[in-house]
Amino acid sequence: MILWLAVAEFLCGALMFSYWLGKLARKDLKRVGDGNPGAFNLWRAAGYRWGLAGIALDFLKGYVPLAILIESGTLGRDYGMTIVAAAPILGHAFSPFLKFKGGKAIAVTFGVWSALTRFEAALVYAVILAALLAGFTFYKKGKYASREADGFQVVIGMVLLSIYLLAAGDPPAIWGVWLVNLMVLAYANRQAIRVFLTGKSGKLPRSGDGVTL
Repeated sequence: MILWLAVAEFLCGALMFSYWLGKLARKDLKRVGDGNPGAFNLWRAAGYRWGLAGIALDFLKGYVPLAILIESGTLGRDYGMTIVAAAPILGHAFSPFLKFKGGKAIAVTFGVWSALTRFEAALVYAVILAALLAGFTFYKKGKYASREADGFQVVIGMVLLSIYLLAAGDPPAIWGVWLVNLMVLAYANRQAIRVFLTGKSGKLPRSGDGVTL
């Protein structure tokens, strides 16, 4: 049963709502900015209303199915849960609907952690990202740091979330989800991180070249 649930969750995560909303708004997200097929690129391309709709749908596809499985007792706190909970994140990042070149999975990440911890870890992650953003903004004297800095913060924020998980005494199954999530975020933001750390400017990959949010 775990295998079928994981497949269902993967396909649910693979639903590229933001990309499809962009099509409805007559915006091809693959040709906007860095080619990101996710909600934040939709926001930039079509405006905040479309962007908010994309964020909500990407969040809900990570939250609703998993929350139902957990609250109904279908999933326990074992490694079966790890596989099922990580599946929507992987589905979004490697969507078969976009030739396995999906998004950065930030909104779906918040959905998954909201379901796993009843919003606690998602809130902590949001606070961490807000603190990192404030720190970078202060360092840049109020100026927007860069898209590369954003990618770096997303990954470092997930690393720092481990402190919360350790303090909360979460079981190994939760740590399994965290590890998969961290690897996906690191892979999705790999070039942004490289540019940020090396200081060498470079063109971030478009949707056809790699994973983007």
